[in-house]
Amino acid sequence: MTTVSRSVKRSAKPRTGGNGSKSRPPAVTPNGDPALFDGYFQPDRAHPDAFDEMFDSDGTVRTPYRALHEAIAPTAAADLTARSEALDRAYADQGITFSLSGQERTFPLDIVPRVIAASEWTRLQRGIVQRVKALEAFLADVYADAQIVRDGVIPRRLVTSCQHFHRAAAGIVPPNGVRIHVAGIDLVRDEEGTFRVLEDNLRCPSGVSYVMENRRTMARVFPDLFTRQRVRAVGDYASHLLRALRAAAAPNAADPVVVVLTPGVFNSAYFEHSLLARQMGVELVEGRDLFCRDNIVYMRTTEGEQQVDVVYRRLDDDFLDPLQFKPDSVLGVAGILNAARAGNVVIANAVGNGVGDDKLVYTYVPTMIQYYLNERPLLPNVSTYRCWLPDERGYVLDHLDELVLKPVEGSGGYGILFGPNATSRERANARRNIQSDPRGWIAQPVVQLSTVPTKVADQLQPRHVDLRPFAVNDGEGVFVLPGGLTRVALPNGSLVVNSSQGGGSKDTWVLAGGRSAGADRELGERGLAKSPPPSSPAAEHGPELTAGQQQQQQQQQQQGSR
Repeated sequence: MTTVSRSVKRSAKPRTGGNGSKSRPPAVTPNGDPALFDGYFQPDRAHPDAFDEMFDSDGTVRTPYRALHEAIAPTAAADLTARSEALDRAYADQGITFSLSGQERTFPLDIVPRVIAASEWTRLQRGIVQRVKALEAFLADVYADAQIVRDGVIPRRLVTSCQHFHRAAAGIVPPNGVRIHVAGIDLVRDEEGTFRVLEDNLRCPSGVSYVMENRRTMARVFPDLFTRQRVRAVGDYASHLLRALRAAAAPNAADPVVVVLTPGVFNSAYFEHSLLARQMGVELVEGRDLFCRDNIVYMRTTEGEQQVDVVYRRLDDDFLDPLQFKPDSVLGVAGILNAARAGNVVIANAVGNGVGDDKLVYTYVPTMIQYYLNERPLLPNVSTYRCWLPDERGYVLDHLDELVLKPVEGSGGYGILFGPNATSRERANARRNIQSDPRGWIAQPVVQLSTVPTKVADQLQPRHVDLRPFAVNDGEGVFVLPGGLTRVALPNGSLVVNSSQGGGSKDTWVLAGGRSAGADRELGERGLAKSPPPSSPAAEHGPELTAGQQQQQQQQQQQGSR
């Protein structure tokens, strides 16, 4: 397995007009300002072989981007800057933030959206659904008879050595068989333009709030862009999620009570927790708002106790139940796992899902698709070397200066070593780490992530992106939100898109292929709750915790969140 490279030189290639014909763009806009795309394909730019999503290798504008290019190419830099600043103000006014180094910051939203053609999205959607179904089958199997292990398809020690394989979850069978209620599948596009799966997120995938808020904000600040083409809506995500959560409840729950369990206000994704609860019209609770009695989960309310049927938890397994995991956790609910085992409550996503998104288990997902579904994988993985296998470990140690080394338990872009950019001391330390803990490391070729025009100062420059689509499983089908979260690496040449590493986001447009109800043009707020939850918040808390206790454990648990 080697990296794929191209030697296409684009710096001297002509650009295109809106009709797709090859024509060099004007050096200035009609207002006399420098053209926004001037110098876009500079020969000394970082990673020149990356696949650019707006321009073909000869400078022609790709078909899905033609209307967008027509709209923004003549725009004056001052106007683009003014609208970009309006985006930032809108996010700041709404409190749309994330935590970086202990400080709350607005999440950077780039003004140029990413565009995906309808036909291309159809293929991606089919691949995501296929992957979710195979991983559902794997989790059901591994926490029951583990037939895939008995048949020798994957090694037993691969499962048992996984940090997120929880024996406490064995034997818990959800009423409708769904363990992955929400999945976030991270995709990258390689140098040839092929979408590949980078990793799976099956525990508490976050980021969907940015998908919805990016669209709402873009529609307000740049409405003229939406008049040129039909873009699939994303505002109805909460209705799909609520339907899946209600469908997960036990059959005897005529009107299931659903709550969103948050670690609290100190968590970096608290904005998302509160947004989803508000849009679904359900209660947002903390662990102290819930308690278990006789294997039944109750919520404290101003009107008394109320039984809870489904808990959409947004905290990690280790903090969920102090009787089963961390005994000092003040964020979870004591006894909730026993209540789930008794069939009196459903935990979404299910406890123990982390064995399915382990970075080493990830390398076996194509095999799972063939084993459980008898199908050929529709979305390929990124080529990966498994350091726990002697032959592949030897290759990694010999070619460390060519590879990207990742910790199996890492997240948020932390702990990654880019071999080509590493010092000899860093590579020597990495070799020692691999040799002392082979199970803890994987390596991959350096994938030159695709680029999309991004506002940098007063021009548009190529910046690398990935994509996290969100899939919701209600037991009868898997809904994939059109588009997903496009994360963009803002520093020049950076391949790390995580917000914790200085990344931002883009609105992701999936173009509609027909005039179906699900493909209507998005021009404003759609699918949002029109009124607050019908009942008052769970105001009667359990034992009060100090701010220090809450903040410490919330920060500890979000280190493992994705």
